Amino acid sequence: MAAHVVTISSGKGGVGKTTTTANIAVALAMGGQKVACIDADIGLRNLDLILGLENRIVYDLVDVVEGRCRIRQAMIRDKRLPELYLIPSAQTRDKSAVSPSDMVRLCDELRQEVDWILIDSPAGIERGFRNAMAPADMVVVVTNPEVSAVRDADRVIGLVEAEEKGPARLVLNRLNPVMVKRGDMLAPDDVLELLAVELIGIVPEDDTVVVSTNRGQPVAMDAKSRAGQAFQNIARRLKGEQVPFMDLDEKKGVLGWLSRIARAGGD
Repeated sequence: MAAHVVTISSGKGGVGKTTTTANIAVALAMGGQKVACIDADIGLRNLDLILGLENRIVYDLVDVVEGRCRIRQAMIRDKRLPELYLIPSAQTRDKSAVSPSDMVRLCDELRQEVDWILIDSPAGIERGFRNAMAPADMVVVVTNPEVSAVRDADRVIGLVEAEEKGPARLVLNRLNPVMVKRGDMLAPDDVLELLAVELIGIVPEDDTVVVSTNRGQPVAMDAKSRAGQAFQNIARRLKGEQVPFMDLDEKKGVLGWLSRIARAGGD
């Protein structure tokens, strides 16, 4: 069966795109799916750190593209999750070292080997983004509920549609229900009204994400973490399951909105 290629992108840097990529990959692998992650952020690799695989890098994406190794040689297998692999980015090259056609060829070769290929795109809309988008069957855009991040996400969504890779899906990361209720943060319905795309996940603000990232153990492995559960739910939605959104607040506001989405089957 040919793999699904999902590119995970963001307009603004620092919104949690790479963390989202790592955790969706882990959640899919925990569910028995064979997953290959590709870090396409050449020169600024971080996916290896979040997955805890930084000490096992021998070959990287540019080595594969330039023929210095085979794909299998560059794929690092996660010892905790045997179905999870990483092709790391090059740290000492720039994004011009890889072309969109290189990424298409790489993913075409991988498609018969795995169930999912997740591409961690560089933030923004320059060369690296276009490289990452070229082989995509689906594009997931990650944003925070902040005005500047949402505006940049809107730009990315427009480019996805222009390249006929849409419609994009949305992950709303680091939502703080208390701040939403105070009016200090955009509510989910405000974000959706602005972006007009399908929401596949809301990840609550959670201190365990920082701790797990620093330890190289993605939070999706933590059954007690609300953010980890949110990433697990996103992975299930990507597989086509109907999963209700979590209750992020016991009072009205965000909970009421999420409940309406769940009742409407808005996954």
